[in-house]
Amino acid sequence: MSFVEPVTLTGTLVTLKPLSHDHHDGLVAAASDGELWNLWYTTVPRPPEMDAEIDHRLALPTMVPFTAFRNDINQVIGMTTYLNIDADNRRLEIGGTWLAKSAQRTGMNVESKLLLLSHAFEELDCLAVEFRTHWLNMQSRAAIARLGAKQDGVLRHHRLMPDGTIRDTVVFSIIAPEWPAVRNELVRRLAARHG
Repeated sequence: MSFVEPVTLTGTLVTLKPLSHDHHDGLVAAASDGELWNLWYTTVPRPPEMDAEIDHRLALPTMVPFTAFRNDINQVIGMTTYLNIDADNRRLEIGGTWLAKSAQRTGMNVESKLLLLSHAFEELDCLAVEFRTHWLNMQSRAAIARLGAKQDGVLRHHRLMPDGTIRDTVVFSIIAPEWPAVRNELVRRLAARHG
């Protein structure tokens, strides 16, 4: 048994299921909600590229990918992934996340992160969980900071983007001693939104 196995994580608003080719059509519809592939600061597959993206995420041994479903209507709303899994050091990153435009700012992303972080710290006994984003993606940086993650640093000229630009990557993390306070704040935020 490896450090991280595919698992279904269920919340009130959202359920994260192990990524499957059966989710293809739902993922295409979710990415089309807002034409997310046109966002310059992130990488979301265009509809003809979705099969290849699913294959890619399923093939990498350092990834455990999920499809996000909206619970009330059982509709696919996006993807998220445990990646850069480091079993020896009990660390992983949460990333490769995108949500349909209609699912953004609804609490579904917060609950997805709560589910993923709870599993990482409470079931996998992680020492730390990382988040990474484009230096220029202010929306993502602010959202990660609101989760309670601390900025560790910036990897300058870290990645070539599909459009040929060079990305500086901001690295954030939550460490195990911080998790109880982070969890309480995420639970409070969800209750305030939907209480």
